Amino acid sequence: MLKIGDKTFQSRLLLGTGKYPNFQVQKEAVAVSDTEILTFAVRRMNIFDPNEPNLLEELDLKKYTLLPNTAGAKTAEEAVRIAHLAKASGLCDMIKVEIIGCERTLLPDPFETLKASKQLVDEGFTVLTYTSDDVVLAKRLEEAGVHAVMPAASPIGSGQGVVNPLYLQFIIEQAEIPVIVDAGIGAPSDAAYAMELGADGILLNTAVSGAKNPAKMAEAMKLAVESGRLGYEAGRIAKKEYATKSSPEAAMME
Repeated sequence: MLKIGDKTFQSRLLLGTGKYPNFQVQKEAVAVSDTEILTFAVRRMNIFDPNEPNLLEELDLKKYTLLPNTAGAKTAEEAVRIAHLAKASGLCDMIKVEIIGCERTLLPDPFETLKASKQLVDEGFTVLTYTSDDVVLAKRLEEAGVHAVMPAASPIGSGQGVVNPLYLQFIIEQAEIPVIVDAGIGAPSDAAYAMELGADGILLNTAVSGAKNPAKMAEAMKLAVESGRLGYEAGRIAKKEYATKSSPEAAMME
């Protein structure tokens, strides 16, 4: 069970709602994923104009917890303003803080990210913060009171999977709040690997929406997250340099 703030969830897969070919494909993918949390960029929706296309209009929103994000913000002030818009619309008190500091790599601005996260925590939001795999920044965000840290596996939309498992593992080992791997997941094996390292959850979008068959990929990701978590909880065997017999010699008949 995944606990974020005062909310609990059965699924450890968080799913983005953008970039799908059409609403029907989006609806099918969301349904088979069994996700309970849907994220979307507030800036890509005119949430106050009913005449504008709504990426969520085909979904039964009573079934999901919505996680608006501040994508597009470049400063703490912009991120806070976007969070206030999301809250004013009645969407949710949860917010994903995302403040990009480098347009080429889409890596977050650590200073503005920490500033915005702390302010939103102080205002009573349930805050999940997108960050790099910076171990120290993850610690500072936890100290600021965020409810989950969301380190990137690799650059957003790159599909490269977990490129720095060591630092990701450092973050996981030291965190006392959920660590949700966000960005860079491309295949079910990437999701399973991140979960095997001890991640509490996975947030992804492009890996599903950009797949040839988004619904099948959504189901594959669901199973990968479940499998990876079970593998982590089971505890894998230690790696050895040489072979070890799997049958005990004492039990062999002479």
